[in-house]
Amino acid sequence: MGCCGGNEGGHGGHEEQGHSHGGHSHGHSHEAQAVAAPVQAPSRFSGQIGISDKAAEKLRELMLAEKKDPAQFGLRLGVQGGGCSGMSYFMDFDTAREDDKVFTHPAAGVKVLVDGKSILHLSGSILDYSEGLMGAGFSIKNPNVKSSCGCGSSFST
Repeated sequence: MGCCGGNEGGHGGHEEQGHSHGGHSHGHSHEAQAVAAPVQAPSRFSGQIGISDKAAEKLRELMLAEKKDPAQFGLRLGVQGGGCSGMSYFMDFDTAREDDKVFTHPAAGVKVLVDGKSILHLSGSILDYSEGLMGAGFSIKNPNVKSSCGCGSSFST
């Protein structure tokens, strides 16, 4: 099995380090459209991560569907060894631990939890969510990635 196979199902099947540009068009219509402002990426040395509005909305929707109270639970985002490029992302619902960095999206009231070791690899990243013809899922736009697997599930820093 290659590096891109076998990680289907659950929340883990939607992780990727992607460069999606969304499904917007650049037609000649001059009508005003409400477009969400992109998240300002934190410095890759800041120890911070950003959460896009779309990711926060989808995260809240998923948590409520799974009966996880956003006041008690958050999305655990982490890095673990493995994959063809050396490291891979993981995501799961969890409660905050003592050594976690907790990032809250103020409008949606959802939290992203990152352990002390994973933040070293995730600092400056943005958690995003997109839907398109090729599928839907969360993506991590990580400025620390030096190389990645063709499917985006594995990377090295």
